[in-house]
Amino acid sequence: MKYNMTFLFVFAFCSLFAQLPEGFVYVRDVIPDLKVDLKYHTSNNFVGKVVDGYQSNALILTEGAANALKLVQKELEQQDMCLLVFDGYRPQRAVNHFIRWAGVLNDTTNKQQFYPDVNKKDLFKQDYIASRSGHSKGSTVDVAIINGKTNEPLDMGTVYDFFGKESWTDYKDITEEQKANRKRLLKVMTKHGFVNFYKEWWHFTLKDEPFPNTYFDFPVK
Repeated sequence: MKYNMTFLFVFAFCSLFAQLPEGFVYVRDVIPDLKVDLKYHTSNNFVGKVVDGYQSNALILTEGAANALKLVQKELEQQDMCLLVFDGYRPQRAVNHFIRWAGVLNDTTNKQQFYPDVNKKDLFKQDYIASRSGHSKGSTVDVAIINGKTNEPLDMGTVYDFFGKESWTDYKDITEEQKANRKRLLKVMTKHGFVNFYKEWWHFTLKDEPFPNTYFDFPVK
């Protein structure tokens, strides 16, 4: 059977992007120079292994969140800085993985790095693990700032995903430089329509998110 080459190209192109629901985009198509390091696509996270649903390092967000993040990136670039993104859209299957992991109390592979002062059995009680995540709605991002000349992250006082009060955005017992860096991130993200979760300096949600009541579960690939 013979096929028209134009038809084959269009079919392949559509198939490539068919997995994204309407309203979602690959952020690389909106911000080509954005630095992305999805921690759940690696073992460098509190679980200690690649998390279910993270099949690639491709950042996915709703179109509105991606466009707002582009404005943040543009402003930071004028200051010789840029964003580093640790997570964006998170499928529900990843959240389910967190729940299963939290139930295995003897699996504490990365405890010293991410939750040294919290008993694993208390992660639910202290709201570090939940059965739903705003990330699954597609308009939440976990971000930091890096120096555009050196590619070194600004010192925010804790690692990403650190479970403890030290990660609270307005935590006082950190250096003046670390406080200033958190304020810089908070200011630029807020300016362009994002709202911070006060217990995580890195966590921001688009104020007018388009899917406030929908938790998606398509894979990151």
